[in-house]
Amino acid sequence: MISAKVELTQPLMQRRQFVAQTGSGHHLLLDDAAGGTGPKPIELIAAGLAGCTAFDVITILRQKYHQKITGYEVRVEADQADRPPQVFTAARIHHVVTGYAIDVAALEEAIRLSEEKYCSVGAMVKKTASFHTTYEVVEDKTEWIKPIQTAGVQS
Repeated sequence: MISAKVELTQPLMQRRQFVAQTGSGHHLLLDDAAGGTGPKPIELIAAGLAGCTAFDVITILRQKYHQKITGYEVRVEADQADRPPQVFTAARIHHVVTGYAIDVAALEEAIRLSEEKYCSVGAMVKKTASFHTTYEVVEDKTEWIKPIQTAGVQS
């Protein structure tokens, strides 16, 4: 079971700031644009989508395809309906994978598996939004990360 609760932080004021507590015991502030002390709840959906697919993709790349990942970022931009409820109508998901000799076919398969099978947040958001997914691979040029070529040793 997943759980969370929110509590109004200053009940006697007009502000709409809440403290959220997740079932796993983490806390964060929720606010609106006027207060500006925390994310809006809808922004957490975008962050949840980015995080959900990121966990899937990095796990698949490392465990199934043994890719040498040195950096990874997922960016999400979403359009909302004009009228309430202002659900997401389109989501653009961009993966930036940095590493050594990244296999593009493995990356594409990891993204596909996340979107079609594993990402629960994506499955929910897809009920109202279309997805447009892109990616880029950045070759890590750090010398210490590359495999060492050893010369033959004679005894």
